This record gives sequence, structure tokens and C-alpha cells, in this order.
Amino acid sequence: MHFVDLKKLKEILLTVEKPSRYLGGEFNTPDMTKKARAKFCFCFPDVYEIGMSNLGLQILYDIINSQSDFIAERCYAPWTDLGEKLKQNDIPLFSLETKTALSDFDVVGFSLQFELLYTNILYMLDLAKIPFRASDRGEEYPLIIAGGPCAVNPEPFKDFFDLIVIGEGEEVDLEILKLKAKAKEEGWTKSELLKKCAMLTGVYCPALHKEGEIVKKAIVADFENSPYPTSLLVPNINIVHDRAVMELYRGCASGCRFCQAGFYYRPIRERSAKRIASLAEKIIDSTGYEELSLCSLSTGDYSHLKELIGYLKKMSDEKHVDLSLPSLRLNSFEGDIVQNSRRSSLTFAPEAGTQRLRDVINKNITDADIDNIEMAFDAGYTSVKLYFMMGLPTETYADLDGIADICLRLKELFRKKERSRSLTLSVSCSVFVPKPCTPFQWAEQISIEEMLSRQRYLKEKLRRIKGVKFSWHGAETSCLEGAFARGDGSLCSVIETAYLKGCRFDSWSEHFNWEKWTEAFAENGVAVDKFAKAIDLGSPLPWDFIDTGVPKEYFKKEYLKAMEQKTTCNCREKCNGCGASKLGRCTIL
Repeated sequence: MHFVDLKKLKEILLTVEKPSRYLGGEFNTPDMTKKARAKFCFCFPDVYEIGMSNLGLQILYDIINSQSDFIAERCYAPWTDLGEKLKQNDIPLFSLETKTALSDFDVVGFSLQFELLYTNILYMLDLAKIPFRASDRGEEYPLIIAGGPCAVNPEPFKDFFDLIVIGEGEEVDLEILKLKAKAKEEGWTKSELLKKCAMLTGVYCPALHKEGEIVKKAIVADFENSPYPTSLLVPNINIVHDRAVMELYRGCASGCRFCQAGFYYRPIRERSAKRIASLAEKIIDSTGYEELSLCSLSTGDYSHLKELIGYLKKMSDEKHVDLSLPSLRLNSFEGDIVQNSRRSSLTFAPEAGTQRLRDVINKNITDADIDNIEMAFDAGYTSVKLYFMMGLPTETYADLDGIADICLRLKELFRKKERSRSLTLSVSCSVFVPKPCTPFQWAEQISIEEMLSRQRYLKEKLRRIKGVKFSWHGAETSCLEGAFARGDGSLCSVIETAYLKGCRFDSWSEHFNWEKWTEAFAENGVAVDKFAKAIDLGSPLPWDFIDTGVPKEYFKKEYLKAMEQKTTCNCREKCNGCGASKLGRCTIL
């Protein structure tokens, strides 16, 4: 056991930025005093404000704590000021709820949402005094597991974990915890425990995995009745998404060829409008939030959106709650939907500036769809956020010109509707990263030099349009994200070397150090751009052993259609035979 000196910790917290990040005790915190057969600590490798905004963690946390004989606690990556003081004072990293050292839990689970969080895994293990590599951890250490969307390609971080959950964790995490409890009670060795866990659907055990063995993704088949937290934790401080959140459905029917989540979370499973409305009302009553966000990959595509808005409009009026709509598909936008939301700004993601490139990426929207924003202007909206991608397969500078053209067209549409005010346009442009489990998993990622060149070009184009704010993603971080998205096991050593050089919080610009990363790649004999090159369609991929439900052949077919600028229709129009329904029924068919 590792002792957490609470008196010393209290003194330290008075000296760091935002001590409320580390206090715990949030409103709706469940009972932590019950007798538990086993305890789980969820670790989110970023700061409290970001981790507390993650819905998946809240769902899993609620599921375990709803059990009479299990407890789940939380730990977020401490900012560097507290991290340094914990080391200086020999205090191990601890959970928020009971200030228990991470090493004293039975299972410690990391939620991996984004590739640039990988060094923070080691940062948290280091502060917890837990060896980095699974092979160096004996019987006395907790089971260290990982899950989240990054698990679609676990190879770059596999050496750090005993188990990696592929797919949705609602059922799997609890089963792992039950097996751990039984292992304690019956005296199993760690090896025996791992063998039993590896038999669960969706569990990848790197130490026991045999070449050619397939790991099938875990899914929640009965999504309508799946557990959903109605007593969300209310944070101690302002967080990134500080509002009530209601998940409408999982998966996506759009089939955008760059989008990992759209394919990874198939088959599409929707909740009924009545159940969503019932859950939403309970959440508002239990939290006191004055804003409700409807959460899904493409909210406007939800089959019963009008019916749901009708239910929620009545509740929002009675309880004085604002309805928040996330990014919408332009061809799903309808005026009567936004009129029921009191937001002043709308968000849309055209992704590409020209119809040609939107056909390549299968973003099935037209210029006429873009003109639909005119309805938002009729409803009184004066601010629009637009999301684009740069470096998409086959992109030319003419496609970048198209982004500026869209901005000009929206400005003109607004001018016709509203002469007394001006339109604020915010344009955000990320760099395309080829991701596993997508038709573009074989595509090339443009070089850093080309990223910078295209960013300068677009910046100059948009600078000439009054009222347009332009933001973009860093070229070096995009390059690193691409490497870890499609990397192999050789990157485990690169991550460890980079961490030991001081890399952590790599998604934060003030901490990202490209020079240290290039040194880490070089010292391990791995070219930093090795995984950015185009991949032959016949080549094996590091993640081939994972069955996500959508076969490789389907992705190949979609890739070839992209190169011919041919689109695939939305799944709601007809089934395209992606294969995901073999994992569970697609509820829109």
C-alpha cells in the first residue's frame, strides 16, 4: 500500500492552480462507504475540466457504482504544478473520492480518447508509482486496462496495459471487475485472471494474444434500455462542456470516409424519443443544469428528432432550460429545429470547400444544402461556426479556395436577410489524419511542410473577408497524431523515451515539444514520417486482428469509389451492406 499524507496534500493544494480540480465531493457523488468486493479507478489522462466533460466515463462510472458490491472512483491527470509537488513530497497519485492511492485499487482503467494523450498514461503511472510496462508489474499491482476510441489500434500503447477493451465498455468493464473480485476471493494468479478476462468479447490481452487470433469488438445490443446516468456528477469548477448531456444514438448513417467514429460505433442504435425525454427530465431535475445538449455523431440525422424536440420544448419551457444542438449536417438542417433552441450560434461541418472533394470524402451535401443556413438567419442567428479539413485525399488549392467561397456566399445570404447587424463566421480547419477503421486508412497524410503551406494560403484567403475568424490545428501535432493512429508496437518505446525526456500534455500547445519527440523517434530508430506514407491496399495493417464489424473489403470498396469521386448513399436511404449488423441489429433498418 502507498500512504497518501492528507495533511501534507491539503497544504500542497493551497499552493497550486485550481485546487478544486482535486477535491472530489461533487454534487451527486455516490456512496463510497459501502463494502465492496472490488474497486475500480477510472483514469482520464487529461485535466479535470476535459475529463469531467467526457460522457463515456460518466456512463461507466454510474454503471459500476449502481452495483451493491462494487465501487468506482476517478482520477484525472494533475496539472504539472501539482504533479511536481506530489513527486517532491513523495505522495502517490490518488483518487478524487477517497484520496486512495491508484496502486491500491483492484482495477485501474484509462480512457484513451485522443492519440496525443499517450505520454500522459506514463505520467499518471509514474506519479502513482506503478511500473510503465505490464511485463514489469507483479501480482501486487492492480490490473491496468485501457479503452476508448483509440483502442481501434492498440499497438502503439499495448505494452503498458494488461488488457485493452475494444469497443463499448458498458458490459465489459463490469465483467472484468467481477472476475478480479473472484480472483481475490479464490486466490487466482494474475496469469489465471488474464486468461479468463481474455475470453470476454472485446478484450485484447497483449501478453496472451496469438498471431492471427481475432478480437471481436464489444457492443451494447439493447441500446434502448442500456444504463444511462440520470444523476450526473456536477463539477466543482467550470468545465469544457458544462451542461446536461443526452445521448440520442450510436453509430452514423452518413458514411463519411475520413470518420473513424462513424464506422467504429456501428451498427446504428437509436433510443426512442420518449425514453430520451424521460431520461433528460430526470437529469435536469437531479443536476439543476439550465442547458441540455443533444449528443450524437450527427444529431440532425436522428430519426425522431422533431418528435423529441416537441417533448423537450415543453420541458425546457417549464424548467427554463436551453436546448443545445451540436454540429449539424447541412442537409439535415431545418428551421423549426433551431427555433426551439435559444443558442446564438450554430455549428456546421461542410469539411471540404468544393462539391468535387465532398464527393471524394462522401460528405453528401450540396451547395443548396449550404444555403439552408438562410433559415437560421431567419430565426435570428448571427454567428456560424464552420468546420473544414485540410489535406484530404486528392485535395487541391482550388478546394481551399472553395472554403473562402462558402464564407462569401454565407455573408451575402446574411446581408439579404439582415442589414442592421453583421454576420460572425468562425472557420476552423483541422489537418486530415488517416485513421484505422475508415476507407481512408490507406491514404497518405501530407507532409508538415505542405500542411504549413496550405495553412498560410488559406489564412491569406480568409483574411480578406471581413468578419471571418480563422483557427487551425498545429502541423507537428497533426503529424504525431497520424503516426500514433496508424502506428505499430515500435511506438511503445518511442512514447516511453519521449515521456522520460519530459513530454506530457502534448495536446496543450504550451507543453508540446516537437524537438523532444523527433529525438525520441530517432533514438528508437523509427522515422517520424514512417506511418504518414500511403499504404498499399494489399498490405497487412497493425490492427487487422480487430473485428470492428465492418470488414476490410468494404473499406477497400469505399476507398476505390472515393478515387473515382463516387458517393455512397446514406444508410437511412438503403442498407449499403457494410456488415456491421452482424454484431447487432441496426435499428434504422
